[in-house]
Amino acid sequence: MTQKLILASSSKYRANLLSRLNTNFSAIAPEIDESQQNKERPEDYVKRLSIEKANIIANEHESSWVIGSDQIAEFEGKMLGKPGNFDKALQQLISFSGKQVLFRTGLALVNISENVCHYKESKTSVHFKTLNQQKITEYLQHDKPYDCAGSFKIESRGATLFEKVQSDDPTSLEGLPLIELCLLFDRCNLNPLVDF
Repeated sequence: MTQKLILASSSKYRANLLSRLNTNFSAIAPEIDESQQNKERPEDYVKRLSIEKANIIANEHESSWVIGSDQIAEFEGKMLGKPGNFDKALQQLISFSGKQVLFRTGLALVNISENVCHYKESKTSVHFKTLNQQKITEYLQHDKPYDCAGSFKIESRGATLFEKVQSDDPTSLEGLPLIELCLLFDRCNLNPLVDF
């Protein structure tokens, strides 16, 4: 029996990734306050938002399987979100020069009628080259990654900024860890290639 799959996101990046497994899904953006709570640790923040996003949509579509995901960059003890503009992206990348940034990508799979809520977190360490302002500016003018945590697009020209990337799931840095997602589907006896 074909089941309904929903991505609780308006992200075109996550939708593109999910379409690698199955193109038969809906994408619905949840209305959610993404503000960090007082003294909330990065790992707790990304977990809370991933699950909340999935639950909001799942409560409106009780028999559907809903995927929620969120990502943050963690640098020198601080959480960094999307830069939003050139100047903030430039400052982020200047500060990353020669250093390491940890990306946490949370992933939730929820089905209300099946009483299912599974969660996984995927971590990726990005080691940046020593970068000068000219190289960063040239990169930003090409990719314009202002809607991306960490101010780069790994799926585009972002690789020009790195010495190495360490992760158990190469799609995690793009915003939706597909290996982890398939493991969650396995736990629910679902095959994303045929069940949706």
